[in-house]
Amino acid sequence: MKEALLTSNKASDSYSPNEVFFCPEESQFYSQCLDKMVLKHCTPSDSIIEFGAGDGSPVINCLLKTKFDGFIQGYELNSAACKLAQSRIEQYQLKDKYIIDNKCFFKNFPSDASYLIANPPYLPAPDDNLYMPSLHGGKDGATITQKLLSVGCENVLLMISAYSNPVDTIDYAIAQGYQVVDFMISPLRFGYYSCEPKVRNTIAELRNKYKAFYSENIYFLAGVLFKKEDSSNVDISAELLKVMTAL
Repeated sequence: MKEALLTSNKASDSYSPNEVFFCPEESQFYSQCLDKMVLKHCTPSDSIIEFGAGDGSPVINCLLKTKFDGFIQGYELNSAACKLAQSRIEQYQLKDKYIIDNKCFFKNFPSDASYLIANPPYLPAPDDNLYMPSLHGGKDGATITQKLLSVGCENVLLMISAYSNPVDTIDYAIAQGYQVVDFMISPLRFGYYSCEPKVRNTIAELRNKYKAFYSENIYFLAGVLFKKEDSSNVDISAELLKVMTAL
């Protein structure tokens, strides 16, 4: 199967985890969220922009198994990740559906896009002197997430971590005129990036301030679909936060 070939692609072996983000479980979950909450509901006229495309694997996996007739424009500043993603897109002949540019999203994104999708950096730390600096999400892990919610796109799919100030993030989204209309949640184990001492210490400090929620072994990651406020939407932000803050 094509999707099985992608997960076993050896091109990524030449990159270290400090150079290109690598977490199969998280990437697979992002792909599932994208499939269920975005691609299956898009029309050919819908345009999708992606912040931080990484190695491209979540979107590529989706496109290989979903009947999607639209187009996704990705942006990725990490040149190594972008090169790997472009190689995979060409390998699977998806250039008519997915293109990734090695450019800054905030300086280049089209303002008329129908959907914004992202698994944004969410590692909380006092600075970006980390194993992978590009994963720094600000002091509480929510800085980039909230910046994306300020772009003004009608529909926004974001991955939100329970240890990165999810309550204030949802409050911020509501203040920007969004409602939570759908979500999926998955438990993840702390891994290579989140176990870095500087990150774990910051997460512990945030928990003391009721801004991080997790157990000794796992945290929840949510794929959240935000839509601009409309009377036809049912806002389920309270239900989302009830689950995310349960640990």
